[in-house]
Amino acid sequence: MLEPVLETHATARLIVCERTGRWAVALRRELTGAGVRVWETRTLGECHDELVASPASFLVLEVNGEPSAPLRFVAQHARQFSAARVAIVTDAAGVAYEAVAREAGAVHFLSSPRHAGLLARLACRHLAQVPPPPQGLAERIWSSLPWADRTL
Repeated sequence: MLEPVLETHATARLIVCERTGRWAVALRRELTGAGVRVWETRTLGECHDELVASPASFLVLEVNGEPSAPLRFVAQHARQFSAARVAIVTDAAGVAYEAVAREAGAVHFLSSPRHAGLLARLACRHLAQVPPPPQGLAERIWSSLPWADRTL
């Protein structure tokens, strides 16, 4: 059972960058009840935009076919977004790129959605450790009220 993660962090998201949606579906199944939203992107450009919006995110990046562009993306963004973490997912043919992916900065490497539970636990652990964004005075007062979890 995964511990619920409060998704109040504007600085951290669970981003899945893939073409098929297969990994996002597997992660959503594993994250049921954890309070973590899966943000899906289809291109590296969209993925970059999400990282700019949430620089401490946990990124799940699919690498299939020619790995040079995605692995270059990982290496560049590991420096630019040092608080973010990247896990590489692939199919059976991409297993040969594991060492290169880890050298580029990947914290985990998976080749089967059947192991999405491990990926979900890693993402939840990372998101739980990201400090919340600073709040203004009005936000701090509101969050301290007993009814703060209710919306107007």
